[in-house]
Amino acid sequence: MASEGNPAYQPKDAISASVRSTMIVGGAGLFLSAVQNTLTRQNVTGWGVLTRTGGTIGMFAAIGGGYEFARVAAANLREKDDAWNPAIGGFVGGSIVGLRYRSFPAVLGFGALLAIIQGTFDYTGGKMTGYAQDAEVDEYERKEQLRRNKRRPIEETLKELGEGRGIYGPGYEERRTERLKKRYGVDFPQLA
Repeated sequence: MASEGNPAYQPKDAISASVRSTMIVGGAGLFLSAVQNTLTRQNVTGWGVLTRTGGTIGMFAAIGGGYEFARVAAANLREKDDAWNPAIGGFVGGSIVGLRYRSFPAVLGFGALLAIIQGTFDYTGGKMTGYAQDAEVDEYERKEQLRRNKRRPIEETLKELGEGRGIYGPGYEERRTERLKKRYGVDFPQLA
Protein backbone atom coordinates (compact mmCIF):
# COMPACT_ATOMS: atom_id res chain seq x y z
CA MET A 1 0.00 0.00 0.00
CA ALA A 2 2.34 2.67 -1.22
CA SER A 3 1.16 6.25 -0.93
CA GLU A 4 0.90 8.58 -3.90
CA GLY A 5 4.01 10.59 -2.95
CA ASN A 6 6.31 7.58 -2.73
CA PRO A 7 7.14 5.22 -5.56
CA ALA A 8 5.81 1.68 -5.24
CA TYR A 9 7.73 -0.49 -2.80
CA GLN A 10 9.90 -3.16 -4.39
CA PRO A 11 10.07 -6.33 -2.26
CA LYS A 12 13.50 -7.67 -1.39
CA ASP A 13 14.66 -11.27 -0.97
CA ALA A 14 14.87 -11.80 2.80
CA ILE A 15 16.57 -15.20 2.60
CA SER A 16 19.49 -14.11 0.41
CA ALA A 17 19.94 -10.91 2.43
CA SER A 18 20.02 -12.85 5.70
CA VAL A 19 22.44 -15.48 4.33
CA ARG A 20 24.77 -12.74 3.06
CA SER A 21 24.57 -10.92 6.39
CA THR A 22 25.14 -14.16 8.30
CA MET A 23 28.31 -14.81 6.33
CA ILE A 24 29.66 -11.28 6.73
CA VAL A 25 28.93 -10.93 10.43
CA GLY A 26 29.95 -14.56 11.02
CA GLY A 27 33.29 -13.71 9.40
CA ALA A 28 33.66 -10.83 11.83
CA GLY A 29 32.86 -13.29 14.62
CA LEU A 30 35.52 -15.66 13.29
CA PHE A 31 38.06 -12.84 13.39
CA LEU A 32 37.07 -11.92 16.95
CA SER A 33 37.20 -15.58 17.95
CA ALA A 34 40.72 -15.82 16.51
CA VAL A 35 41.75 -12.77 18.54
CA GLN A 36 40.21 -14.31 21.68
CA ASN A 37 42.04 -17.58 20.97
CA THR A 38 45.33 -15.74 20.51
CA LEU A 39 44.98 -13.85 23.79
CA THR A 40 44.29 -16.91 25.98
CA ARG A 41 46.87 -17.73 28.63
CA GLN A 42 46.81 -21.46 28.01
CA ASN A 43 48.56 -22.95 25.04
CA VAL A 44 45.64 -23.86 22.78
CA THR A 45 45.92 -25.08 19.23
CA GLY A 46 44.68 -23.33 16.14
CA TRP A 47 41.48 -25.36 16.41
CA GLY A 48 40.70 -23.44 19.59
CA VAL A 49 39.14 -20.81 17.34
CA LEU A 50 36.35 -23.29 16.69
CA THR A 51 36.35 -25.39 19.86
CA ARG A 52 37.18 -23.01 22.69
CA THR A 53 35.88 -19.63 21.47
CA GLY A 54 33.65 -20.86 18.65
CA GLY A 55 30.53 -19.67 20.44
CA THR A 56 31.51 -16.15 19.43
CA ILE A 57 31.30 -17.10 15.76
CA GLY A 58 27.85 -18.62 16.18
CA MET A 59 26.59 -15.69 18.23
CA PHE A 60 27.75 -13.11 15.71
CA ALA A 61 26.36 -15.11 12.78
CA ALA A 62 22.98 -15.52 14.51
CA ILE A 63 22.79 -11.82 15.38
CA GLY A 64 23.65 -10.71 11.84
CA GLY A 65 21.30 -13.19 10.16
CA GLY A 66 18.44 -12.55 12.57
CA TYR A 67 18.78 -8.79 12.27
CA GLU A 68 18.86 -8.77 8.47
CA PHE A 69 16.04 -11.28 8.06
CA ALA A 70 13.75 -9.40 10.47
CA ARG A 71 14.60 -6.05 8.87
CA VAL A 72 13.92 -7.16 5.30
CA ALA A 73 10.88 -9.27 6.23
CA ALA A 74 9.37 -6.33 8.14
CA ALA A 75 9.96 -4.07 5.14
CA ASN A 76 8.31 -6.61 2.83
CA LEU A 77 5.31 -7.13 5.10
CA ARG A 78 4.79 -3.43 5.79
CA GLU A 79 5.64 -2.42 2.20
CA LYS A 80 7.59 0.55 3.56
CA ASP A 81 11.26 1.30 3.85
CA ASP A 82 11.53 3.48 6.95
CA ALA A 83 13.23 3.58 10.37
CA TRP A 84 10.87 1.00 11.89
CA ASN A 85 12.42 -1.84 9.89
CA PRO A 86 15.93 -1.50 11.42
CA ALA A 87 14.27 -1.09 14.83
CA ILE A 88 12.43 -4.40 14.37
CA GLY A 89 15.62 -6.06 13.14
CA GLY A 90 17.54 -4.55 16.03
CA PHE A 91 15.06 -5.98 18.50
CA VAL A 92 15.52 -9.47 17.03
CA GLY A 93 19.33 -9.12 17.00
CA GLY A 94 19.42 -7.77 20.54
CA SER A 95 17.11 -10.53 21.71
CA ILE A 96 19.58 -13.07 20.35
CA VAL A 97 22.29 -11.40 22.46
CA GLY A 98 19.97 -11.61 25.48
CA LEU A 99 19.41 -15.35 24.94
CA ARG A 100 22.99 -15.94 25.97
CA TYR A 101 22.10 -14.82 29.52
CA ARG A 102 19.07 -17.18 29.73
CA SER A 103 16.91 -14.47 31.27
CA PHE A 104 13.71 -12.98 29.87
CA PRO A 105 14.51 -9.46 31.15
CA ALA A 106 17.90 -9.70 29.39
CA VAL A 107 16.18 -10.74 26.15
CA LEU A 108 13.80 -7.79 26.34
CA GLY A 109 16.47 -5.36 27.54
CA PHE A 110 19.07 -6.16 24.90
CA GLY A 111 16.36 -6.28 22.25
CA ALA A 112 15.00 -2.87 23.23
CA LEU A 113 18.50 -1.37 23.46
CA LEU A 114 19.54 -2.51 19.99
CA ALA A 115 16.13 -1.57 18.57
CA ILE A 116 16.47 1.97 19.90
CA ILE A 117 20.04 2.30 18.63
CA GLN A 118 19.30 0.93 15.14
CA GLY A 119 16.01 2.78 14.74
CA THR A 120 17.49 6.08 15.84
CA PHE A 121 20.56 5.62 13.64
CA ASP A 122 18.41 4.96 10.58
CA TYR A 123 15.96 7.76 11.43
CA THR A 124 18.76 10.32 11.69
CA GLY A 125 20.15 9.53 8.25
CA GLY A 126 21.92 6.21 8.64
CA LYS A 127 25.40 7.69 8.31
CA MET A 128 28.09 8.66 10.73
CA THR A 129 28.81 11.71 8.59
CA GLY A 130 25.28 13.10 8.78
CA TYR A 131 22.65 13.62 6.14
CA ALA A 132 23.53 13.19 2.50
CA GLN A 133 24.12 16.42 0.65
CA ASP A 134 22.35 17.41 -2.55
CA ALA A 135 23.60 15.06 -5.27
CA GLU A 136 23.33 17.73 -7.98
CA VAL A 137 25.73 20.14 -6.25
CA ASP A 138 29.45 19.52 -6.68
CA GLU A 139 31.07 19.02 -3.26
CA TYR A 140 34.09 21.16 -4.13
CA GLU A 141 31.90 24.04 -5.28
CA ARG A 142 29.75 23.74 -2.15
CA LYS A 143 32.79 23.97 0.12
CA GLU A 144 34.21 26.90 -1.85
CA GLN A 145 30.87 28.69 -1.46
CA LEU A 146 30.99 28.08 2.30
CA ARG A 147 34.53 29.46 2.44
CA ARG A 148 33.55 32.56 0.46
CA ASN A 149 30.62 33.18 2.78
CA LYS A 150 32.75 32.91 5.91
CA ARG A 151 35.90 34.68 4.64
CA ARG A 152 36.61 37.97 6.39
CA PRO A 153 38.09 40.95 4.54
CA ILE A 154 41.86 41.35 4.95
CA GLU A 155 41.44 44.91 6.23
CA GLU A 156 39.33 43.68 9.14
CA THR A 157 41.85 40.96 9.97
CA LEU A 158 44.77 43.41 9.83
CA LYS A 159 42.89 45.87 12.04
CA GLU A 160 42.29 43.23 14.72
CA LEU A 161 45.55 41.26 14.58
CA GLY A 162 48.08 43.54 12.90
CA GLU A 163 50.67 42.48 10.37
CA GLY A 164 53.05 39.61 10.90
CA ARG A 165 52.65 35.93 11.72
CA GLY A 166 51.91 35.19 8.06
CA ILE A 167 49.31 37.97 7.67
CA TYR A 168 50.50 40.79 5.43
CA GLY A 169 48.44 43.50 3.79
CA PRO A 170 48.99 45.17 0.43
CA GLY A 171 52.16 47.29 0.27
CA TYR A 172 53.81 45.46 3.17
CA GLU A 173 57.20 45.08 1.44
CA GLU A 174 57.46 48.83 0.75
CA ARG A 175 56.55 49.70 4.35
CA ARG A 176 59.04 47.12 5.63
CA THR A 177 61.82 48.49 3.42
CA GLU A 178 61.10 52.04 4.63
CA ARG A 179 61.05 50.92 8.26
CA LEU A 180 64.38 49.08 7.93
CA LYS A 181 65.98 52.03 6.07
CA LYS A 182 64.81 54.45 8.76
CA ARG A 183 65.93 52.23 11.62
CA TYR A 184 69.29 50.95 10.30
CA GLY A 185 70.12 53.47 7.60
CA VAL A 186 70.68 50.76 5.01
CA ASP A 187 68.75 50.58 1.73
CA PHE A 188 67.51 46.98 1.39
CA PRO A 189 66.45 45.87 -2.10
CA GLN A 190 62.82 44.82 -2.38
CA LEU A 191 62.13 41.19 -3.16
CA ALA A 192 59.63 40.89 -5.95
